[in-house]
Amino acid sequence: MASPAVPIRSFATKKAKAKGRGQFQTRVNLNAALVEDIISLEEVDEEMKSVVEALKDNFNKTVNIRTSPGSLDHITVVTADGKLALNQIGQISMKSPQLILVNMASFPECTAAAIKAIRESGMNLNPEVEGTLIRVPIPKVTREHREMLVKLAKQNTNKAKDSLRKVRTNAMNKLKKSKDKVSEDTIRLIEKQISQMADDTAAELDRHLAAKTKELLG
Repeated sequence: MASPAVPIRSFATKKAKAKGRGQFQTRVNLNAALVEDIISLEEVDEEMKSVVEALKDNFNKTVNIRTSPGSLDHITVVTADGKLALNQIGQISMKSPQLILVNMASFPECTAAAIKAIRESGMNLNPEVEGTLIRVPIPKVTREHREMLVKLAKQNTNKAKDSLRKVRTNAMNKLKKSKDKVSEDTIRLIEKQISQMADDTAAELDRHLAAKTKELLG
């Protein structure tokens, strides 16, 4: 006897259910056991959600009206030992409301690379150096600065969408490997579901961008 078709919403993650959200709203009905034999939509959903969380974390740390020491923590510095976060090679502190200091005494050979990374971070920062001490004046909150931050937020959102496309592509490639095991109709239905999940996630990224843009421009 054929197993009954169940709504795909049964694949919503436990984590999402706990939050009272994240259940897939879809017109696609699929057999739960059959889908799980081919691909874990729960894992795909988690990967897509992680893209959203990464963007939210990025917005909180680097796209703010007021620059704080924490904003500099995860600036990537290219060193002879590879790419490292700024807070791994320098001590970051707030000297005053208008000035952040980065002490590079522990890794003096990385000072020039750290300055370059800060300057190219997209945060409108112009560091100055005194030996192994990097002084980072905090930019005034001008309209131009706000618009620059909006531009940075858009760039970060586009990068998040690139990551989302990779998740979708990887899931689709996994499906292709199962084409000999199940019917084309089943594959097509699962592809439709994954595409809908990706579209929903992209829309969520856009909502976060819109909210951040409103916050930045006031």
